[in-house]
Amino acid sequence: MRIGELARRSGVSERSLRYYEMQELLRSERTPGGQRHYGEWAVDRVIRIQALYAAGLNSKKIAQLLPCMRDADGAPSEIATPRLVDELAAERDRINRMITDLIRSRDVLDEVIATASVGVDAPAVSGADAVGAARG
Repeated sequence: MRIGELARRSGVSERSLRYYEMQELLRSERTPGGQRHYGEWAVDRVIRIQALYAAGLNSKKIAQLLPCMRDADGAPSEIATPRLVDELAAERDRINRMITDLIRSRDVLDEVIATASVGVDAPAVSGADAVGAARG
């Protein structure tokens, strides 16, 4: 598939896809006319790259990690090292700390909203109550 189709199917801009190639996170074959061509596996790869960026990893760490993951084509992982596993575990711990901090901040905000809502016409709705009401 061409770069435009990969961008459409993965939800990532063509500019980002070219950047991923420059960072050696993604590869393409070139047609005789110089156009990029990607295999079906590239959609899953790009989605995985986006998830890793969203998790806070930088392109250097992602480049180390990607060969250790299986793509849709089933390519085996052969280069995981104990050091890489330790670094990834540290990243996971960092994310968990961020989640804990966000939950704590949300809880404080819920308390402030509840206190500020006393005497106000609109009833206070906590985050948990809003989720329960949305579910129905």
